[in-house]
Parts: sequence; C-alpha cells; structure tokens
Amino acid sequence: MRKRPSRAVVPALAVSALLLAAGCSASPAESSSRADRARPAEASASATTDTGQPLAVAAAPEAAATSTAVARPGASGGRAHRAALKVASYDSRTRRAVISPIRKGGSGGSATESPSPSAGSTAKPRGTAVGDVIASAPAPGAPDGLLAEVTSVIGEHGDGTEVQTAPTTLDALLGDDDAKGSVPVDPASFDIEKLLPDVRVSWAKAGDVHVGPAGAKVPLGSLRIDVGAKVATAPGAPASASASVSGYVQVAPDVDFSYGGDAAGSGPGAAYLGVSGDWDAQWTVKGRAAASARPQRVAFAKLHADPVLQVGPIPVVVNLDLTCYFQVAADGTVSVDVEQRLKGDFKAGGTFGAAEGWTPVDESHMTSSPVHTSVSAAGRLKAALGAEATVGLYGAVGVTADLAPYLRGEASGSADAATATGSTAKTDATATGAWALYGGVDLTGTLRMQLSIFGTPVFQRAIPLGVLHREWKLADGRV
Repeated sequence: MRKRPSRAVVPALAVSALLLAAGCSASPAESSSRADRARPAEASASATTDTGQPLAVAAAPEAAATSTAVARPGASGGRAHRAALKVASYDSRTRRAVISPIRKGGSGGSATESPSPSAGSTAKPRGTAVGDVIASAPAPGAPDGLLAEVTSVIGEHGDGTEVQTAPTTLDALLGDDDAKGSVPVDPASFDIEKLLPDVRVSWAKAGDVHVGPAGAKVPLGSLRIDVGAKVATAPGAPASASASVSGYVQVAPDVDFSYGGDAAGSGPGAAYLGVSGDWDAQWTVKGRAAASARPQRVAFAKLHADPVLQVGPIPVVVNLDLTCYFQVAADGTVSVDVEQRLKGDFKAGGTFGAAEGWTPVDESHMTSSPVHTSVSAAGRLKAALGAEATVGLYGAVGVTADLAPYLRGEASGSADAATATGSTAKTDATATGAWALYGGVDLTGTLRMQLSIFGTPVFQRAIPLGVLHREWKLADGRV
C-alpha cells in the first residue's frame, strides 16, 4: 500500500496540480452546470437497475462514505444493487477482506439487502457468498476503493465474514446498463504534499467555506495555486539577472466517465475515462537562466484524491494523482522579463469502441491575453508551467496525461516589446537585431493496460496518446 501524504492545512493545494491540467473559474451558467453535476444521485439509485434507463452519474453523497454495491452475475435477481454491507478491512497482499453488515440506522444508513447465497455456499443467508462481485468506496486497507469477486468464504469473525477475493472488472457490475456523466472534484478532497516553500493555495465552496489568503477571490468550486521560485542563474550573469519563475493557476476539474453495455453480455460496447476542465494561468519568467542540456523540471506540489462517483447504485472510485511543476530550458545567454496570461480548456482520456478498441482523447484550446516581454542579448529560453495527471479506477492507473502550457522567446540581439491580442492588437518595440516570442501547449500521455478494468480486451502494450503540439506567435520585431 502506498503511503499517502498527510492532509495539508490547506487542502486546496492538492487541486492546484490539477489546476494546470484542467481548470479555471466558470461563468454563471457554467457554475450552475457544475452544481447540477455535483448533486448527489437520487435515492432510487439504491434499487436494482431494471428500468432500462441510463444510470445516473453523480458525486456520491457524503453519507455514502462506506457505500457498497453487490452483484451476482448469472443469478436470478443478481443485478447490481446497494447492499447493507461494508468492507470492514482488506489485506491487499492476501486479497482477503472482512465484510460486515450495516445495521439499520447505523453508519451508512439502511440499504437493500444482498440476495440469498448460491446453492452449496457456506455463507449465511443475506450475507456474502461465493460469486458475489463487490464494489466499495475507500475502506480500511483499500484506500483506492475495492472492486473484487468473492472466491471463497473463509469464516466468521467478530467484525463480520472473512472472504477470499480475486480481481474483477466493472462489466460484472454494470452488465448491459448505460451510464454517462461528468462530476466536479471537490477542491477540499485532495491530499497535498507541498514541495516548495513559496506555494499558496486558495479555494472556495458553497456555505461560505474558504481557504487561502484573506481577500483572495476564488469562484465557488475552484482552486487557485500561486507559486514563486528561484531557478539556477547562468554562470557569470550579473546579480541583476537572477532568474525566477512566478505565477498562478486556477482550476475547477471534472472527472468524465461513461459506460455502454453490450446486450450480448460480452463486455462493454463503449467506455470512456478522462479528466477535463477550464483553466486560467498567468506566469512571469525573469532573469538569465543557466544553460542545460535538458530542460530542468521542478515539481512544486503533489496531489491525490479519490472522488467517488455514484453510478446508479454502484460506487465507482476514481483515483487522481497530480504533480504540478515548472520547467525551464535556456542557453544561458539570454535575459528575459516575460509575462503571459493564458485561458483555455483541456481534455484527456481514453475512449473504447467495440470496433476501434481503445483510442486516445487529447484536446486543448487556449488563447493569450496581453503580454509584456523584454529580451536582451542573443539566445533562447522556454518556460512551461504544467501538470502531469494520472487517472484510474480502484487503484489501477488507466490514463497518464502531461499538459505543459509554455512561453518561448528567442533573440539575435536585444528587444523590448509590449503586445496585446485581438483585432486591435498593437506592438511597440525597440530592438537591435531580431526577436520573437511564442506561446504554446504540449500535451502528451499514455493509455495503460489497466483500462481493461472496464471489462475490455487487455492491451499488449501501453498506447501513447501521441503529441498534441500547438504554438502561436505573440510578438516579433526587427530593427
């Protein structure tokens, strides 16, 4: 079991990483949409799913912290339903679990009981039986949630029934049902590891809950992370050319999930898992950064969250791990003072179709707002403020995506310029030689074999997302 960083005093920092990969403040209409998606699933989701209607996908209510769903594939009445059971403990080494009943009125509230056990099982009626498929929210020993099949009943313990389990896949629970939805991630739900001293986080939730510096303006459901750090300065550079990076990113990330059941019962006909969001970032690069054969990447925050999606009666645990970083590449000769603000959106994930198999989804659209740049002496510099995100289910990583919005400057002499985008864009510049400034975004990633957790065919190897690369000129000049 991996060791988790302790919950920081400012949980928002966790989301900061995802901020780079996904989010920004929303307009009033967007905020309303996010609120709708965040609304807990209706109580009817606790019943078996025999209506033929698509399953609702929503953020699991806080009361479902110990939520468990059970299915018994192939048995009469064995469709997935919410069960009056919880995973009291789990040993990931032996894959043994202790399953306990939830008493009416106790933790987790009342729930539908499990169906009777299959013939020949040693489990007690209404308890856990061989062949049961269990999906659980995070539980003791299973911090990423648990998706498993009961292969044998070992015996009764004081806390419940001890069972041996084996890995299984989501199609054993979802069957031929359909489900699709996007759920916002609560900014307060992240565990955060702060890697640099000058990192500040702000976030806000409904109910006048706020974390961050006094007076910080953060839209509801969003998180903002500010960072400032020194970077290595080129040898021989004057003290006035000391190098630094500073800026902020603001995000309100969503988890995107869909499943389309195959009526033939041979696994899903369609599936999707990914992360998306709008984002707003602004950063400044100053000084003369040291030359390096490879770009220098400095991580400033690591985050982890396990949002639970309520897919009908089933708790689907999504695992998000994010590393926020800045990266600087330079030739050690150019001094810059560059500021840029970018706004846009991001979407990365994997989509499955019966004919195509798994294919990548990678989208990013950005626009630049007014920029100021000062470039002195000949040389090149590229600075990125990015995030690497991994998205998986029940502890199995499915998608890795690395989003790196960047700023690139080059000059054959010296130049000072200010430019604004749009139909009234103007550039004022003084220069000796030639200079140019570019904005851009790189998006790379990988689809992992573990996406077979949907019940789809297993990859023979990881599938690259490919490289999405966009670059646009912000300003240039020659004298």
